[in-house]
Amino acid sequence: MKKRALTLLEMMIVIFLIGTILSVIAYNMKGSLDKGRAFKTEHAISQIQDILELEAANGNKPTSDDKAGVIAILKQSGMAKDPDKLMVDGWGTDFLVERDQEKDTIVISSEKYDAYKAKHDLQKEEED
Repeated sequence: MKKRALTLLEMMIVIFLIGTILSVIAYNMKGSLDKGRAFKTEHAISQIQDILELEAANGNKPTSDDKAGVIAILKQSGMAKDPDKLMVDGWGTDFLVERDQEKDTIVISSEKYDAYKAKHDLQKEEED
């Protein structure tokens, strides 16, 4: 009985096929990762806003309209496990902190999240 060996061409074809399959999987996972980052960002913003509203109701308003003032309130409240980590969006960038003069509230936003929403809202409009 003669034993047949794998040729270099066969091995290259197998490696190419594996690489192609992995690249398709990675491309599909990127969308899922972005959805996860958006989800984390949405819930972090919601949690920060809720804590700020609760503390404002108790008379504790941030002394400054920047990130440091918000972190001080989050630490003081004791409701956030790690306020420094909470002030970072799903993409790893710091939240933007602004004061809404009309409503006298602090608005938390994220540039990357806003870009993600704009991109996906545009895609939804094109599909419709």
